[in-house]
Amino acid sequence: MKILAGVRVVEFEGLGPGPFCGMMLADLGADVVLIERKGGPLGQSNDAGKAAIYKRGKRSIALDLKQDAAKEIALDIIASSDALIEGLRPGVMERLGLGPDAARARNKKLVYGRLTGWGQTGPLSAAAGHDINYVSLSGAAWYAGGAGDAPVPPPTLVGDIGGGALYLVIGILAGVMRARETGEGSVVDAAIVDGSAHMMNLLYSVRAAGGMSDARGDNMLDGAHFYSTYECADGGWVSIGPLEPKFYAELLTQLGVDGDPAFAAQYDRDNWPALKQRFAGIFKTRTRDEWTALLEGTDVCFAPVLAPSAAAQHAHMRSRNILRTIDGVMQAAAAPRFGNEAPPDPGPIPKSGQHTEEILHAIGAGADRIAAWRAAGVL
Repeated sequence: MKILAGVRVVEFEGLGPGPFCGMMLADLGADVVLIERKGGPLGQSNDAGKAAIYKRGKRSIALDLKQDAAKEIALDIIASSDALIEGLRPGVMERLGLGPDAARARNKKLVYGRLTGWGQTGPLSAAAGHDINYVSLSGAAWYAGGAGDAPVPPPTLVGDIGGGALYLVIGILAGVMRARETGEGSVVDAAIVDGSAHMMNLLYSVRAAGGMSDARGDNMLDGAHFYSTYECADGGWVSIGPLEPKFYAELLTQLGVDGDPAFAAQYDRDNWPALKQRFAGIFKTRTRDEWTALLEGTDVCFAPVLAPSAAAQHAHMRSRNILRTIDGVMQAAAAPRFGNEAPPDPGPIPKSGQHTEEILHAIGAGADRIAAWRAAGVL
C-alpha cells in the first residue's frame, strides 16, 4: 500500500473531513505531516489516543501558530511538500499568514487543498454548518427517507466523507500529477456542497430519463417493493434490490410467490404500495439469520442490515479482512486495494507532537534552535 510513496503532504489540524482526507493519503503511503495546534481544534486536548483513527500513519508536530517563529516553521515544512490540507473557514489561513499566496511563494509546485462546507465563495461561504446542512442544500439528502418520513441522511458519509474528503483526495492527486508534469501547483476548492451535488449526477441521469421525481417514496430507488429494507421476525432487518427482471424472478421463486399474478408486473408503480405491504408480511415470518441462510449468495440481490459490530464478524467481511481491531479499536482497512492482497494494517496513531524533533531536523533545525523554540513556547 505504498502507492503514494514519495508524496509529502502537510495537513493543518482540523475536524472531520480534512483529517479523513489526510488519513486516506497516509493509508496509501503518502508521508503526511500533521501540524497540530495548542489546545486542539475545539480548544480541547488534541490527543484522542487510540480513538483518533483519522490520525493513523501520520507524523505529528505541535506548533503555536500565533507565534511568528511557528509560522516560519510551517512555511519551511510547506516548502518541501507536494500538497497541503486545510479545513478552516475561508480567510483564516490568510490571517495566519499561511494562505495560498504565502505558501505558494515558498513552493510554486504546491497543491493547496482547501476543504469547507459551503466553498471559498458564495453568500454562505462564511457561515457555520455541518454535514447535514450541506447535503440538505445540495439535494443529496432529499431521497434519504420514504414518503411522509423525515429525510435522515447517514451521518457524515454523504457530505463530510463522500462530498468532502474524497473530492479533496481526488483534487490533490490530480493537482500533484499536473504539478509534476508542468512544475505549477494549484489551489483546490473542495466544498462539500459541490461534491455532494456532483454525486447526484447518476440520479440526475435517471431523473432525466423519467425514472426519478421529486415525490419521495414514489421512485424505484426509494419506493419500489423490490428495492427496500424489511423487518424480520426477530426485529432484525434485511435489504433486497433486484432491479433487473431476472433477479426479481429469482426473488419471487425464493419467496414462494412466483406463481402469484399480483407480483408479475414488476415496474407497475400503482401496485408498489400494496406489494410492499405483502413483502413486509412475508419477511416477518422468519428471522434475519433465517433469511440470510436462504437468500445470501443468490442472485436476488440480498444482504442483511448489520450493525458495525456484527459486520465485523460476517464471513465476507472477515475473508477480505476489511474491519480490524487494532490496539483495541475497530477500524476499516485501507481502500481501495491494489492487486489481490489485503492491505497491511495502517501506520500507528501518533501522539500530539510525537515527531516534532524528527520533522524539524529534516528542515535543517539544530538542537540549540529546537531547545530555544521549546523554551519560547513555539513548540
